[in-house]
Amino acid sequence: MCANVFGALKSLFRKPFDGGKRTMDHGSQQPQTQQMPGPFPGFAGPQGPYPGQHPSLLRLDEVQREIATLGPQVCTYSGLQNDREYKRMERDLTRLLLEVDKVETEGRPELQQARKRAAGEVEGLLRYLEGNATHPSRLAIEELTQEAQNLLNEGVVEPFRQGQAQDAFEISEELVEAVQDVAMRMAQVKTGGSVPLRKARYKALTRICAVQEILEGRVRTHTLALPLSDEIHEAVQRINEVMAQVSGARCQEVALLMGLSGRDSCAHLARILTELLVELDALDVSSNAAVRNYRKQVVEEINGLLKHLDLEGEGEDTRRYDLAQNDSIREIEAIRGRVSVLREEVLRHGAAGQGTELQGLLTHLDQVDTGRNPCIREARRRAVLEVQALITFLDLWEALGRRNPGADEPPSHAAVWRVLASLCDLQAQVLGFDGKRADKSYMVLEELLTKQLLALDAVDPQGDQGTKIARKQAVKHAQNILSYLDMKTDEWEY
Repeated sequence: MCANVFGALKSLFRKPFDGGKRTMDHGSQQPQTQQMPGPFPGFAGPQGPYPGQHPSLLRLDEVQREIATLGPQVCTYSGLQNDREYKRMERDLTRLLLEVDKVETEGRPELQQARKRAAGEVEGLLRYLEGNATHPSRLAIEELTQEAQNLLNEGVVEPFRQGQAQDAFEISEELVEAVQDVAMRMAQVKTGGSVPLRKARYKALTRICAVQEILEGRVRTHTLALPLSDEIHEAVQRINEVMAQVSGARCQEVALLMGLSGRDSCAHLARILTELLVELDALDVSSNAAVRNYRKQVVEEINGLLKHLDLEGEGEDTRRYDLAQNDSIREIEAIRGRVSVLREEVLRHGAAGQGTELQGLLTHLDQVDTGRNPCIREARRRAVLEVQALITFLDLWEALGRRNPGADEPPSHAAVWRVLASLCDLQAQVLGFDGKRADKSYMVLEELLTKQLLALDAVDPQGDQGTKIARKQAVKHAQNILSYLDMKTDEWEY
């Protein structure tokens, strides 16, 4: 079992979790006798009525072994209270607690201590299990999952079940954007470093992002002139039939990934799609380039669906959702470290050619492999925003330095530039801000930035097109600074 699990148990009980091999001190004045295997040494002594281990300690030994088995399960459980697995573990732990309570101590301090410790560990596991299953972040994850389920049930699954063909034109861009919005909010749910919460967030995100990719891929096929006419080639009819089956499989896969189908399984759908690939491969289309291209596109559609059908066990591997040791995260963190150094240089000494290196860091971030992990995607997105914030500050700072207004400059245009100068000073403070939203300095910055937006709103361009454009850009810049300040203080973690 991974180190994270044992670390969680260690922090939970404030004692090292040793897989059920903990020993207990029963007093140094007792003469030592031969020990029996197990987490407790044998209780024996000249006055003791039992020649071997005390029966109470034997029973507590058995309880400790069960704790050693249940502990890692509890500390990685990511479900809710109404799940079957939760009820099983709760039932087992409650049974153990009752059995510990029945252990006779005969008034002996060493037996009382052993029973108290065992009861404390069981109670701790029960609290940990309930605490994670009812944590506000876990409930937020479930609420967002249900929101995505409702969107997809209404927009994809129900129309398919009612016999409506789900071709490219029926999957709207509005649906894709709505699913993307849910994924973004899911990625920002705070887990506080909790392994179960990270696991729950990751498992939900992988499914939502997989569905989002399926929908986006289908929207991109709007421009394809498919299907082809049967008259072109004898194989076209069968390819068209396969294409229709793939459209149905797409809806089935969305239902499976989002838990909207209780009958089928991902493995069953994968077998069907694989059989379609084999059938397509057997078709002789060598004599017609257009048909070959058509078949190729259908094959790509099938492969795009197949790559998401291995998600049933996704999230069980700790390396997937505990990203501290992930190579891509390390790469992103190294870039963020360099950005931090450049930011300090800029704020202390001003611009000195950092722009070129910052553009190179953006390119590097674009090349980071996020795989199918939405949390890594969010980490990269936030790193990109950090780089862009510094680049826009440098651009504005240099633009202000180059500014040389003429005598005929409209007063409204000059007013926009005065606001931009104030925004430049405020952005420098935001870049250097390292506090929290509850801090007074945060509230002051937020208020000052809002005042600049109001000042821009009060500027009357008086029909001057240049002023209109400048004001619009200044408003966007102020909003971006506010968004960056908000991102810096939202306490997001991997």
